[in-house]
Amino acid sequence: MISKRYALLAATAGTFALTACTDPMTGDPNRTRTGALTGAAIGAVLGGTKESGSDRLKNAAIGAAIGAAGGAVVGNILDKQAAELRGDFGNGQIEVVNRGNDLLVRMPQDILFATDSTAVASGLRSDLGVLAANLNRYPNSVVEVQGHTDNTGSSAYNLDLSQRRAQAVTAILASNGVSSSRLRAVGMGEDSPLASNLTPDGRAQNRRVDIIIRPTN
Repeated sequence: MISKRYALLAATAGTFALTACTDPMTGDPNRTRTGALTGAAIGAVLGGTKESGSDRLKNAAIGAAIGAAGGAVVGNILDKQAAELRGDFGNGQIEVVNRGNDLLVRMPQDILFATDSTAVASGLRSDLGVLAANLNRYPNSVVEVQGHTDNTGSSAYNLDLSQRRAQAVTAILASNGVSSSRLRAVGMGEDSPLASNLTPDGRAQNRRVDIIIRPTN
């Protein structure tokens, strides 16, 4: 069991990681610092458990140092990868969001596909090539391609369409050299909306492909 003292340490460090790691000039989150502090909190807790040995305070400090180093490395990689993607994409409608533990690349469906089509628009193939090149420069990750729709039509049709669209994007990434072992296509259908389906603007936001890049080390 983890003592109350170390549970409190984890909670305090985790809270600090989430609230204090912003650039004072831009307000943007600094994922390197966030990763370091989160890793330190986890390392401190694991080092401070009974199973870690009799000198728990010393082991907690060692665990914090190791966790901070590992978290900082992952955070720095995500920061760099996100910056490169934002600079390389030729379409301003593509979002790149660094969520701390992974990267989210969001492509509106309407720039990728014609209505009811699973053929990727020719203008977006070059951007998927840019994404593939980036993934090949950063090989230590797995990539989940999620297709999303609005609620127009039957849910069964939307689920199937979203799956086939996710597979179409995944196939282009694979054809550009991304290892198929890293790729997973998932159809989400209409089940994960970003906005209300009651308005045209809301439905447009819900029609999208989300590409989630998760580091593996």
